[in-house]
Amino acid sequence: MTTGAEDGPEASVGSAVPVPAAAPVPAARPVFPESDRAAIAALIDESLRSGSLTLGPVTARFEEGFARRHQAPHAVAVASGTAAVEIAVRTLGCEGGEVIVPTNTFYATAGAVVKAGGRPRLADVDPATLALSVATLEEAVTSGTVGVVLVHIAGLITPEADAIRSWCEARGLWLAEDAAHAHGSALGGRPAGSFGRVAAFSFYPTKVITSGEGGMLTTAEEGIAEEARIYRDQGKAGFLGGDHVRMGYAWRLSELHAAVGLTQLARLDEFMAVRQRAAAVYDERLADVAGITPLVIPAQCVTNYYKYVAYLDPGVDRGELKARLRAEWGVSLSGEVYARPLHDQPVFADLAGVRDRAFPVADLVCDRQVCLPVHSDLTVGEAERVADAVTAVLAGLRVGS
Repeated sequence: MTTGAEDGPEASVGSAVPVPAAAPVPAARPVFPESDRAAIAALIDESLRSGSLTLGPVTARFEEGFARRHQAPHAVAVASGTAAVEIAVRTLGCEGGEVIVPTNTFYATAGAVVKAGGRPRLADVDPATLALSVATLEEAVTSGTVGVVLVHIAGLITPEADAIRSWCEARGLWLAEDAAHAHGSALGGRPAGSFGRVAAFSFYPTKVITSGEGGMLTTAEEGIAEEARIYRDQGKAGFLGGDHVRMGYAWRLSELHAAVGLTQLARLDEFMAVRQRAAAVYDERLADVAGITPLVIPAQCVTNYYKYVAYLDPGVDRGELKARLRAEWGVSLSGEVYARPLHDQPVFADLAGVRDRAFPVADLVCDRQVCLPVHSDLTVGEAERVADAVTAVLAGLRVGS
């Protein structure tokens, strides 16, 4: 595990008696150092002076840098992670067919399939990875299945990624990656985005790196990249004119957003190191704490720790834990991934098979998980205070039970 540079004296891992933190620890905290804000301002000024406000040179630099960092031949910037997922499934083709997605994912993964003319086919997951597995795919696949979207929840790439790809290829199904959480994550030295035919990333403000709003597709296939560029610009054959050849949309990323994303991309490895260092504190401090079990990251996986996931023991009230951490310690836990699975979402109530199929693992995962704060500038001292707070509150909950 990468630990990064040491903090100052206050950051050393110790065994202090739990004392409520003086400064609150929020659930999320975007990081923009002063030098980055100046760089962003300069890039935006350049765009305003030139009049190139969308799909210009800054976007091109962002695409090139992101592709290089993720070892992808092609990267296409778009307006959001949701747009990236929809464009991905449109380029691969899903109209009239079923696409398997995990039920413990964000609405956009399945919503994009619907918007692209397909039908989401929900599947259960592996509790050790929060992801699809070959076994859960076998349970979900039907004669109408055309593709699979593998979601890297919390930035963790399942060790079954290659097996899932082989399983798809053997059945003539395409595989896409929803890598909205997985910037910089890798498995066996291979980065997120290199397991399926196309991958979709998000730059929403809570992500490890952000552009405010925005998304990115990566692919090794030139044809997919060209199709993505057409879809993002109203389905036009060319940016400066041409016929509309696809049912595209206004999915362009502005130069102003690209300026933010470009500066954040330069910080990706630094941000990951800070998050990994905080996770190491949580791993050490919570290893023997009753009532909570951190999710174990497979040895071959390098995760960006978009989320630090832990499971609560049965009987521990998640709502009470979160409320007491906030009220007594000033610690706000990050949002779960996810608290309510798609098969319980009203908008998907009428999906075929939802009402007569069970998803026991996803139900358990969604009911029992919590996510501890991991910011890209979280100090070791803050991580220690969070761990102390969780330990103290869980002890109080057990005594009171």
